[in-house]
Amino acid sequence: MNNKAESEYAIEVKNLNFGYGNENILENVNLSLKPGSRCLLVGANGIGKSTLLRILAGKRLTKNNVKVLGEDPFNSINSQDITYLGTEWATNPIVRRDILVSDLIKTTNKDKYAERCEKLLKLMNVNLNWRLHKVSDGERRRVQIVLGLINPFKVLLLDEVTVDLDVLVRSSLIKFLKEESETRNVTIVYATHIFDGIGDWPTHVAHLAEKHIKEFYTIDEVMNFPEVKNQKIHIFNSLLLTIVEKWLREDYQNELKRRNENTENKESLTKWDELANMKKYGDKYYNYWYNIYDENPKSDARIN
Repeated sequence: MNNKAESEYAIEVKNLNFGYGNENILENVNLSLKPGSRCLLVGANGIGKSTLLRILAGKRLTKNNVKVLGEDPFNSINSQDITYLGTEWATNPIVRRDILVSDLIKTTNKDKYAERCEKLLKLMNVNLNWRLHKVSDGERRRVQIVLGLINPFKVLLLDEVTVDLDVLVRSSLIKFLKEESETRNVTIVYATHIFDGIGDWPTHVAHLAEKHIKEFYTIDEVMNFPEVKNQKIHIFNSLLLTIVEKWLREDYQNELKRRNENTENKESLTKWDELANMKKYGDKYYNYWYNIYDENPKSDARIN
């Protein structure tokens, strides 16, 4: 029997108050997003954006005034449909050890979603032979995003995870997420301080200030603000970003060409059958990622 309440909204927050001790971080927060929405969550540092996203991801207990996919996300039996990607992953000491990216990938549903996995590896320009203790913060972040997005989701919550990405990879990710929302009707909430090049990405903008959603607009409403109407290109799409993206895209294509011409390294980035068999050679890292959360399996809705 399905007891999930029917709702026209993928995300519905009503009069949410949340805090620690006697101090509220959020007060009287209201937010409703239909399936397929792409919402930018904007606000100053420390205003509560991360807290709100974690509540939506089911990482914080509230008083039943938050619904995601029609359920309380903290107690949801369908938490696999909610993906949360935050900044803490890349700073975790565990993912700075000598771990092979291909071993990490094996802990996911890459066999079930092989085509999607291959697409994400190419999109984020991730090499399966990378070792996490040798890569940059940006490369480590790209690994996190691939791991987090392999399993198809219905709601995606992003907390500043693009801050470490170069402009080309970030642009490719933004386009992929827009495609996801348009083709699979998924709902995305994206907290960021970087707005160059995303003027045509969101469907909504939510401004978190003074502990609540102070402004909430569709992007069409924003574009018709008097101070914006005649300056759309300059405000929403930096000309410098366009130029830099062109340069980096050319660099990326040249790099791919050099890889193809390098006869000393014929191993494909995404040919699973050519990878070492972890069960055969040992389980030092096999499925290690799930073990991170053994002590608190409720701490994360998904691998992220």
